[in-house]
Amino acid sequence: MSDPLSDVFAALADPTRRSLVARLAVSDANVGQLAEPFDISIQGISKHLKVLESAGLVTKTRDAQRTTVHLEAQVFDLMTKWVERYRHEAERRYQRLDSVLADMDGSAARSGSAARSGSASRDLPPEPQARTTKRKP
Repeated sequence: MSDPLSDVFAALADPTRRSLVARLAVSDANVGQLAEPFDISIQGISKHLKVLESAGLVTKTRDAQRTTVHLEAQVFDLMTKWVERYRHEAERRYQRLDSVLADMDGSAARSGSAARSGSASRDLPPEPQARTTKRKP
């Protein structure tokens, strides 16, 4: 028994089925209309539509001789919620990383300026010592 989300992603893994979904997002269509832009038989398109239908992405309605295919947009809510969940988690991770990097930059800048001011005096040659010699009167 597979879960609905896996079925949807598996159905959309094929570029032809994604093209069919894109076409159906514009308006409902019959199988013949859906097959027109493809170099695939109507039977081949019907097989793709069966995969989309079993995933819950499309429904078919019969009207006498014609079968109309309709996109079930609410299925995309399931995908959107799944993607958004992980997108939000990734954003939180990146925000934490940004915070850590900013703290590291601030620490490096503070310790770097202290080190530079301390090392500047170490890099200079020592000041000459004043010699005091006592002159004999």
